[in-house]
Amino acid sequence: MTDAQPGRPTENAMRRALKRARDGVALDTAEAAVLLQARGEQLRDLSASAARVRDAGLEAAGRPGVITYSKKVFIPLTRLCRDRCHYCTFVTVPGKLRREGHGMYLSPDEVVEVARQGAALGCKEALFTLGDRPEDRWPEAREWLDAHGYDDTLAYVRAMAIRVLEETGLLPHLNPGVMSWTDLQRLKPVAPSLGMMLETTATRLWSEPGGPHHGSPDKEPAVRLRVLEDAGRSNVPFTTGVLIGIGESYEERADALFQLRRIQRQYQSIQEVIVQNFRAKPDTAMRAMPDAELEELAACIAVARHILGPAARIQAPPNLVDAEYALIVGAGIDDWGGVSPLTPDHVNPERPWPHIDQLAERTRESGFELRERLTVYPEFIARGEPWLDPRLLPHVRALADPETGLAREDALPEGLPWQEPDEGFTATGRTDLHRTIDTEGRTGDRRADFDAVYGDWEALREQAAPGMVPQRIDSDVREALAQAADDPTRLSDDQALALLHADGPALDALCGIADDLRRATVGDEVTYIVTRNINFTNVCYTGCRFCAFAQRRTDADAYTLSLDQVADRAAQAWEVGATEVCMQGGIHPDLPGTAYFDIARAVKERVPGMHVHAFSPMEVVNGASRTGLSIRDWLTAAKEAGLDSIPGTAAEILDDEVRWVLTKGKLPAADWIEVVKTAHELGLRSSSTMMYGHVDQPRHWLGHFRTLAAIQQETGGFTEFVTLPFIHTNAPVYLAGIARPGPTTRDNRAVTAMARVLLHPHITNIQTSWVKLGAEGAAEMLRSGANDLGGTLMEETISRMAGSRYGSYRSIEDLRAIATLAGRPARPRTTLYGEVPAERVAAAEASDGHLPELLPLAD
Repeated sequence: MTDAQPGRPTENAMRRALKRARDGVALDTAEAAVLLQARGEQLRDLSASAARVRDAGLEAAGRPGVITYSKKVFIPLTRLCRDRCHYCTFVTVPGKLRREGHGMYLSPDEVVEVARQGAALGCKEALFTLGDRPEDRWPEAREWLDAHGYDDTLAYVRAMAIRVLEETGLLPHLNPGVMSWTDLQRLKPVAPSLGMMLETTATRLWSEPGGPHHGSPDKEPAVRLRVLEDAGRSNVPFTTGVLIGIGESYEERADALFQLRRIQRQYQSIQEVIVQNFRAKPDTAMRAMPDAELEELAACIAVARHILGPAARIQAPPNLVDAEYALIVGAGIDDWGGVSPLTPDHVNPERPWPHIDQLAERTRESGFELRERLTVYPEFIARGEPWLDPRLLPHVRALADPETGLAREDALPEGLPWQEPDEGFTATGRTDLHRTIDTEGRTGDRRADFDAVYGDWEALREQAAPGMVPQRIDSDVREALAQAADDPTRLSDDQALALLHADGPALDALCGIADDLRRATVGDEVTYIVTRNINFTNVCYTGCRFCAFAQRRTDADAYTLSLDQVADRAAQAWEVGATEVCMQGGIHPDLPGTAYFDIARAVKERVPGMHVHAFSPMEVVNGASRTGLSIRDWLTAAKEAGLDSIPGTAAEILDDEVRWVLTKGKLPAADWIEVVKTAHELGLRSSSTMMYGHVDQPRHWLGHFRTLAAIQQETGGFTEFVTLPFIHTNAPVYLAGIARPGPTTRDNRAVTAMARVLLHPHITNIQTSWVKLGAEGAAEMLRSGANDLGGTLMEETISRMAGSRYGSYRSIEDLRAIATLAGRPARPRTTLYGEVPAERVAAAEASDGHLPELLPLAD
């Protein structure tokens, strides 16, 4: 490994950069790199301006003159790791653990005993530190997990966090290394905060032989940045930071800080940034590397303060500063991190924690009061939902000062149950929204937390811009049309893109080809289903920027149905001939992961013959993460409770470039794919969908179609493909000026036709949406390759809340009339496209497929 530091900056460059810092002007990377080299008088100048920024932030936070710390115990759950960091002494090997008489992991009793001792001393944080996924490298770790009944290390982390909460009352802070989006969903319910150091964005330190992170898969900077972004999307209060002096250049050090600023600006999820100095340790590959000097640490803290701003909480570990407390405080920190009166710093065991009284005195000498905080910062406690899981609220409230959000220093933690809120399924709010949406409409065009729940709109505009640029198409449309007519399975991507861009006569020809293909594949009959939509709650904090349905629990249009109301609606639907209920809802923080089982069971107990088509992949992941079950086990339990199939919604566009503009916190494309594949393997079939016409382009549609076709070839589990044109009117991403106002008629025809062409022969049923397009629009899609009209719905709230003008239901006669407009006959079907029993047909015909009390369509 080579040291990449360049020569010293010129006096003029330093003078200019210091002046910009003093004047509060935004720094760029080059200026930050210059300031990182400030020493002596220059450092004092830099620190003075950084301290002013810090002080303004503390004043704004309501705690001027306060530096915080967390009183903790350190729980080294396992010292095994799959990585090979060249400076680490925390990690060891199985043989050494055995020789020292230790297990591969701390036992549950050992974990709880450390936490109990800490609680008796007034500690309030249980810091879980461990190596990354040791079972991937060490068979001994895998054997230990198997013997103790845990699928992986994170399952054990989750279980131990729950035990600590219930038996001691300490608040877990989890540092398990790199986590996927799904991992974050698993761990968020059991810990008020999580963490992972970014360390550096210098990829060469990971990729080049001899680098400190070479051979460590979890230290790739892009991977670690993705974790920080996923934590933000998941509304997890997250601790991160930089490790300085491991061979990075000043420019690379500055880049890491700017990356943290970018993520914080977009998600507001980083609760603290640790600036940590490298300390060489014996018996490591980097034992001869010089330590990062304390002035270098102070300069990095000061630059971090200028880059991250007054609202950032910046921390330096007090046991690594060689008693130079005044230097570090003066540089702009406002937190000392965790300090333990019981356990050593297992990562830096040669550096004991200072006594808390000593730390308070040294802090006071610098003009500040030392105050204890919890592992989750006061700002996040004040934000409440969706940052803290309801199951953690009793534990946090028991230790938090209600006025400041800091720790109640006289409080001794006591174990409390970790359980779902008592309310469960209680009917609340505007439960008649399914009816009154067509007469009274929605109360306002946006939810009350519009400016906060979706992330930073300005940052999103920058992120969305590249995807909005149309792609130049050079392929010959005539050649592509000929190929589509001859053998659509042989269309190249270039040809398919040319057809997705088709217009005028070429689009007419494409729709004709798709219609001929439809006729040859499924015949002329237009199918429909007598079904009822039941949206059991619209309370949700996921932050989908296209969704106008989701509400805060306190919003005027928010509601949650009781189980009896869900069952009543299913029974009403059965009486008028329905064969299916389609049930989906918001990700309500109070509903347990087993609530979905209760919903399916309630319907089946009331109406045994009803097909339960329910729970999007997002709801499946939510249920699995809240119960601690795997996706497979959760789906198996849901099937046993009565689930018959799942809707393939929550797909939007299966391209994360688009997804992360459309939604803040919904599951990534890979997780959607995992859910539907697993469902299919278990015999739970699903629909497939695509929502288009927002920040997407035809190249994204093509990728989506190719993905669905590949899944279908593997599993055969999709029943249909449903086109979902984006309804823009009340969509937050449109109101913020980022999305287009929905697809054009050209887009709708091209998407429908190419769905028929590109999914052939794998997905044979193509559904159009009368809810989003109206009767004339749906009829046009039936002439463009579609063969299915979906359902009567009986109630429809999601599209109507978004601004759809086409009402909440269609009678059987209405659906037949749409088919007639297209010149085709119509017939009913089941969810799986089978024949409808005669008794169901008769019941539906007698009522015309809708409830007698439903109100007339809106104009």
